[in-house]
Amino acid sequence: MTGFDSDRRKLLKAGGATLAVAVAGCLGGDDSDGGNDEVDDHLSDTANYDGTIADHTGEDSVTVQNGVEVENQEFAFDPPAIRVEAGTEVTWEWVADTQHTVTHNDGDFNSSYIGAEGETWSYTFDEAGTYLYHCIPHQAIGQKGAVVVE
Repeated sequence: MTGFDSDRRKLLKAGGATLAVAVAGCLGGDDSDGGNDEVDDHLSDTANYDGTIADHTGEDSVTVQNGVEVENQEFAFDPPAIRVEAGTEVTWEWVADTQHTVTHNDGDFNSSYIGAEGETWSYTFDEAGTYLYHCIPHQAIGQKGAVVVE
């Protein structure tokens, strides 16, 4: 084997290893905190979102509180972001006597205005995807949420 062939093989091996590492880095996968760029962008001005998507996969139903007090105001969903499986029913429970909605950004669902503590509204997520939602009167001050459906 000539020196040229040996050097060429070393170069090809090194290039292949570099390519494998580069591709693996692009594949993404689950962040350790369950992160999702679309969710992170949507919830960037939400006071109680810390980058964590609460994992509720395997549960038939999940409750999200609506009107949770954060920074002395009752304008938050808790948890702000959840992960569920297709077919899961999510129920939003009002925990304050303040008018709120649960409104999908793209119009797939809308609770209409509800303002009594203890009231609930439910929606079943049948299709995989990321569903970004907000409270109509309080969206500008960060009352937003997300449901990631697998």
